Amino acid sequence: MNNDSIWDWERAWEVLPDLLQGLSVTIQMTVLGMIIASVLGLFIALAMRTPSRWLTTPLKFVVDFIRMTPLLVQLVFVYLLLTWVPGYVVGFVVLGVHYATYMSEVYRAGIEAVPKGQWEAATALNMAKGRTWRAVILPQAIRNTLPGLGNYAISMFKETPFLFAISVTEMYKAGQDYGANTFSYIEALTMVGLLFLAVSYPTSLLVRRMEIRLA
Repeated sequence: MNNDSIWDWERAWEVLPDLLQGLSVTIQMTVLGMIIASVLGLFIALAMRTPSRWLTTPLKFVVDFIRMTPLLVQLVFVYLLLTWVPGYVVGFVVLGVHYATYMSEVYRAGIEAVPKGQWEAATALNMAKGRTWRAVILPQAIRNTLPGLGNYAISMFKETPFLFAISVTEMYKAGQDYGANTFSYIEALTMVGLLFLAVSYPTSLLVRRMEIRLA
């Protein structure tokens, strides 16, 4: 190793296995968080359409509270509050709930984008309200929301480094741990950034193509 060199390839390749293991955790957290966010976000969007203010008023307060407080604070608060719950579980649940509040808006926009004639046609056919939602409205609405959900999936993936605060060894923490042990932060964190780019950039291209096809 050249002590005058800023970059050391030997260190970069040495840290790679730890980072790939951390990347696996990062992807798992993103997938589990997205499952929660997608399902919960849809329920929130539907609940906000009900005429009952007893439901919509407190729900809106909770949604706004979650949106207006930092994800990092939410992670640490829940982790310290639920000390018996593993940090891994706290991580993907908090990620999911946090992003569900944003995805609910995507679903709301998708539902409102369904042409009014679709509602009228279902009414003319005397379809039950539940069947109208299942067979007519939601399939079209969810199709319209796919690009937006994809963009939030990328955002969630890029925010997983916050999980280091609750001792989840995702990719960023793996890089930090390596740097702390070897005093070689440059190689480790550069490789972390490159791996984030390697996953995020192709995914963003797929989402962009989806937006064009569904436009």
